[in-house]
Amino acid sequence: MYRPTPSIQRIDNIEYIDRHSGPRVAFYGTRFRELTLPVGSRVIYPNAPMQPLQDVRAAIRHALSHPHEMEPLFALLKPGMKLTIAIDDISLPLPGMVKPDIRELILTEILKQCAEYGVEDIHMIIAICLHRRMTGPEIREMVGDPIYSEYYPDRLYNHDAEDPDGIVELGESEGGHVVRLNRRAVESDLLIYVNVNFVPMDGGHKSVTVGLCDYKSVSEHHNTKTMHKCHSYMDPRHDKSQLAKRVDLMGQLVDEKLKVFHIETAINNKMFGGPLSFLNRPERTWSTFDWAKLRGSNAALERMPESARRKVFEQVKAPYGVVAVHAGKTEPTHKRILDANFRQYSVPVKGQAEVLVSGIPFISPYNVNSILNPILIQVMALGYLFNFYRNMPLVKKGGVLIITHPCHEDFNREHHPSYVEFYHRILNISKYSPDISHLEHELVNNPDYIHMYRKGHAYHPVHPFYMWYWGDAGRAHVGEVIVVGAENPRVPEHLGWKNAKSLDEALEMAQSTLGKSYPEITMTSAPPVFIADMEA
Repeated sequence: MYRPTPSIQRIDNIEYIDRHSGPRVAFYGTRFRELTLPVGSRVIYPNAPMQPLQDVRAAIRHALSHPHEMEPLFALLKPGMKLTIAIDDISLPLPGMVKPDIRELILTEILKQCAEYGVEDIHMIIAICLHRRMTGPEIREMVGDPIYSEYYPDRLYNHDAEDPDGIVELGESEGGHVVRLNRRAVESDLLIYVNVNFVPMDGGHKSVTVGLCDYKSVSEHHNTKTMHKCHSYMDPRHDKSQLAKRVDLMGQLVDEKLKVFHIETAINNKMFGGPLSFLNRPERTWSTFDWAKLRGSNAALERMPESARRKVFEQVKAPYGVVAVHAGKTEPTHKRILDANFRQYSVPVKGQAEVLVSGIPFISPYNVNSILNPILIQVMALGYLFNFYRNMPLVKKGGVLIITHPCHEDFNREHHPSYVEFYHRILNISKYSPDISHLEHELVNNPDYIHMYRKGHAYHPVHPFYMWYWGDAGRAHVGEVIVVGAENPRVPEHLGWKNAKSLDEALEMAQSTLGKSYPEITMTSAPPVFIADMEA
């Protein structure tokens, strides 16, 4: 009998450092750093990976045949209909999945049913919103050779948020928010959305309403006023942020106007496999051989140039396990996926820290096969790391955030051309006028940037603004950010942060800032990532 909800295996998530404790390992971009924490420091670890579903293809078929509050997919398919399938892009999961990608498995089953019921007018659109266009090889990796060969590029392609003929306005949602979407999707008899959920930060109304919209529509919620108040976006049990509320209202209009069939999936947090599988576990469980592999790998990475280190990590795919598949109407489908996600990622934590220590890894949703530039380092620290909580932040108001990252002043000018201008020009203006939103139009209306977004593989020119706004809540909450080991000290200084050569030096600086000799120190061991379920 098919069992849709697997059990979870938990580990001891909290460890306190004593005089017998060894070093903790933190990501340092494309390398690692061993950190010796003071006695009494707290280290938080993620849950062990949930047991995956035994038969993912059967789970997909079950979900399509037993959707929530909608007819089965086969009952919606009719000869002569116009069908559009929208697909999440490669910004998630991180790193990418070992093949086959869950999106390939879902698309294969959908297309099989389409063939059985005579549906021929099928387009598949990568829902990139304002992200960069995926390349042909990246799409092939995601959807598999058979689908790629049959549909790309005429019927399998990237969404274009700047196509003047390809966007249509649906109307205004409650609250007066303009909803504009991909014309092909709007004019279809059925829109199917294929989602992969990695931590509770994707899916639901965000899928269609954001993934297939244009700049005018996304700016209704991706702006400095709504994103500054985005603390609680991880927690649907409490008042949602302004951003999430607006997306939901706009998504409700989408569901009123269009026939949308959602397919959402949840995966576990098994980010490392093979020789690196020990990175999924706390250091106290590592064998002597595990430590030797870590130190040997790090020594080899140290001898490589940065570009070569990136190539090494880009080749590493994660052996995630699929833990839930649901389909149907937007909200009931998303609720069940959120439940599965929180079972995997939520870690109970009691008490806030005065100093939070964490490594910043080599990857983010916005630099897949690319470079983690200074603006993306900022959003990883003050956007994602800071926001991975429910109820209250992991660090106290006015506390200190210590991160490890080499902070190179490097940019991929094919993927992030507008980031270069933002970093070197707009950030200088922000030092004198914190509200920089009025400068968006300068980059958004730049025809060269728009051309690179539409015809090349560049992020939309507004994207660095959104990445900066995403750090606003953390910037307002944290008293100080200190970077340990920045190889270009100018980068932290330009971001408004401080430099330290070692963790000991950073902790001394934190003590001075807080006016306390023995502040409460917490380190997060991530990735794998987790969400701190906070209790006072």
